[in-house]
Amino acid sequence: MSTLNLLRISDELESIELEPVNRLELIKYAGASDDYNPIHTIDTEAERAGLPGIIAHGMWTMGNLSRLFSHYIEEGYIEDYRVRFTGMVFLNDVISLNGKLVDRDGTQLIFDVNASKQNGQKVIQGQISFRLWD
Repeated sequence: MSTLNLLRISDELESIELEPVNRLELIKYAGASDDYNPIHTIDTEAERAGLPGIIAHGMWTMGNLSRLFSHYIEEGYIEDYRVRFTGMVFLNDVISLNGKLVDRDGTQLIFDVNASKQNGQKVIQGQISFRLWD
């Protein structure tokens, strides 16, 4: 039996806290994503752009949100994924990932999701539609 299938509206997924953001992780992501914008890896370039330091790729943070569903890979798949970026992630920030079931229609589960920094500031808010296998 599916553990996601047992969730009720307003039930929350187990939160995930990421390791502090580090430069090597961002350099590896730049290579994997082919996004070599230097504001993500070079301090002086980020400062020249008016930032206090390098920032994580928004897509790196967004991609990490899908980790909320890693434990449920045998139960279904992410069918749709919509987010809004609401803040920047800097080196050494600790990101928490959260999700709450807000709607369900048969095998489709809709979750509000967000990623927040250690100070509680949300850096991403959105929804993920998860489809359970029939």
